Order: sequence, then C-alpha cells, then structure tokens
Amino acid sequence: MLALIAAYSRNRVIGKDGKIPWQLKDEKRRFKELTMGNVLVMGRRTFAEIGRALPGRFTIVLSSTARFEGESLRTLPDLQSALDYARRELCGKDVFVAGGARLYAEALPLAEKLYITELDADVAGDTYFPAFDAVLFDREVLSRTEDVIPYTYVTYTRKPAALVGAQAAGATGRSCCG
Repeated sequence: MLALIAAYSRNRVIGKDGKIPWQLKDEKRRFKELTMGNVLVMGRRTFAEIGRALPGRFTIVLSSTARFEGESLRTLPDLQSALDYARRELCGKDVFVAGGARLYAEALPLAEKLYITELDADVAGDTYFPAFDAVLFDREVLSRTEDVIPYTYVTYTRKPAALVGAQAAGATGRSCCG
C-alpha cells in the first residue's frame, strides 16, 4: 500500500521556514504507530529536519544531490525509484510518503490512503499540502482532540474506481520479492 501521512492546518499549511509550525503531543506517537515496521519516503529537506533515520522503519530519502546511507537508510533519485526499490527489496511493507510538499503532490495521484491530522486553525506558513479531490476518497474520522490547536485524525481511502490509474502506474499493492 502507498499512503501519504501528514498534518495540515485549515489553510493546508504543513511547514514554515523548513519546520513544522506546531507541536502536538500525540502526533509523533500516531506517526510512529502507523509507520513502524514499514517504509518512509521523504525528500531531502524533510529528512534534514528530522535529522536521522527513524528507528524501526526503512527510510528512503529522495535526492539527486545529497547521499544518505546507513542501516535502514537509502538515498534514491526519485519517487518511482523508491517505489520500485520498496517493491523489490522490502516486500510486504507499506510505503508512507512523509513529505515535503513536492513529494506529496507527486505521490498523491498514486496513493491508496491518506493519513491526515486536520488542524482546526489557520496557521501562517510557506509550505502547503496539495489540494485533492475528496470525491475520489472515502473519509473516515477516527478521533478529535481538543488541544492548544484542536485537531482530528482522518483517514482518506481511495475509492476502488479511483485506484485504476494508480494501479496502472504500478504504485500500489504489496508484491513479493522474487
């Protein structure tokens, strides 16, 4: 499965000056629960903000200029290379795209699921989650939390008829190494 995982504000902000412009106590826990044991794909700047490969996950950093290598860490030049590598070398693992904005926009048409934290506030920022056609997805509200910024955990699941293009691109489904 290919999924996007993100938190965004009402005005779709995901970042400001290279950082996430909020701190939500449960957000990191949810990210860990969803991605543990799977594959994270992220751009170079997102990886630089995190600063390291996260334990218990295989991290693929997309970059044509920098190289990051290590245990459970690989650099590849583009999203298709990452998807091909995950399908070939990391059988049976779900792939989570974790940012940034350009990578979200590229992966969105291929994603089967979107794991979104929707913040109930407009936030100043300079980086945005791409708009998407909600009609193509079933929306499931999982929970709402009243915090400094109230937020809701939502899962968008692409409707079966809308999966045809993603499957044709070879981006979805778990396949085995062979």
